[in-house]
Amino acid sequence: MLISVIIPAYNEINTISHVIKKVEETHYNKEIIIVDDGSKDGTREYLSSRFKVQDPGLTPSAVPVLDKGKGGFSTDVKIIFHEKNMGKGAAIRSGIKAAVGDIIVIQDADLEYDPKDYPALFEPIIEGKADVVYGSRFSGGTHRVFYFWHYVGNKLITLVSNMFTDLNLTDMETCYKAFKKEMLEGIQIESDRFGFEPEITAKMAKKGCRIFEVPISYYGRSYEEGKKITWKDGVKAVFTIIKYNLFRK
Repeated sequence: MLISVIIPAYNEINTISHVIKKVEETHYNKEIIIVDDGSKDGTREYLSSRFKVQDPGLTPSAVPVLDKGKGGFSTDVKIIFHEKNMGKGAAIRSGIKAAVGDIIVIQDADLEYDPKDYPALFEPIIEGKADVVYGSRFSGGTHRVFYFWHYVGNKLITLVSNMFTDLNLTDMETCYKAFKKEMLEGIQIESDRFGFEPEITAKMAKKGCRIFEVPISYYGRSYEEGKKITWKDGVKAVFTIIKYNLFRK
């Protein structure tokens, strides 16, 4: 079994090396697909230097730059550079096109989500029970106490999504989503920014996927620490929910 870990990154120079290390240390045969989404803070240069990318202007093709093993598990790394910032959804779209693993998981480039939760995410898929698994920040895992109104906004958006999809998710907006590769075949991601979350949820629901949720830990960061999503993205999420549940396949 091969795991494809897609890491969209935009101006994450302070955390990208730590996240890569944590993913490398997970006990799976895996490919790490890092999509630099037009970073201006040195993230792009760090990736080019660390992985010895010969042509950092090669976009948006995936360049295999590393093949090594840790603890008996193989790790391949692919780097994709976007020439300009296009948004998280666009970065994930590029990553999915390059992925060849049996399971595809999204991993943010900050330190809010911990790869130590991968076993819980992958277990329902490996056991043949689930097609898609969401990691819920609100189901009992360790989490940083933070931003009341951000929490309320997440719950409201999840509620609206559930009303249209007829699912009972507790955390639709979570980054941690793991998919059997075939569930994403034929799916075209159109949202360029944070609309990826409600769009893919609507499309997985329409496809009749077996969706599971598992509790995960969550170490939220402040806007001063680099958090990017805002209330405006929450408003857009509502329109995205309506769009992809009522008007798009």
